[in-house]
Amino acid sequence: MADASPSGPDTAAREALYQELILTHYRRPHGKGRLPHPDGEATARNPLCGEDVTVSVTLDRGAGDNVQLSEIRFTGQGCAISQASASMMTDLAVGRSPGQLSALEGRLRALLHGDPAAATDETLGPLRALSGIARVPARLPCALLPWEALRLAVQQATSSGHSPER
Repeated sequence: MADASPSGPDTAAREALYQELILTHYRRPHGKGRLPHPDGEATARNPLCGEDVTVSVTLDRGAGDNVQLSEIRFTGQGCAISQASASMMTDLAVGRSPGQLSALEGRLRALLHGDPAAATDETLGPLRALSGIARVPARLPCALLPWEALRLAVQQATSSGHSPER
């Protein structure tokens, strides 16, 4: 049986893999850049450490209330945690509705607050690498900064009624 203790060998190996995944997303971020004609764009800032993340999005509007994120990009500066979180976010956000994005952010918040069920939640995908932040609460705003910008950009895009046809 695998060691399930908080400091067992399985945990140490997993945390080393998670740290490497975070560094990989930081060094070679996915979704870095700006969209030329976004439906929504917003910036979130952490004044305590000088980080900022700007997220731009385009939406696909189907029949009825069927709205899904079709494109996402981010720019900004910050620590490895904020930039890796933004990179992972761009991988997971495309094709999701605003409600699904909100639920995903909620699961991420649970993970960052140490919820053991969230640590094994497959819907979080690579974001599970951020689970160690639960032990360092000061880094919580870093991991959530891109998600705040995404929420604001999607709110802007959905409230403006901006058409995805350009």
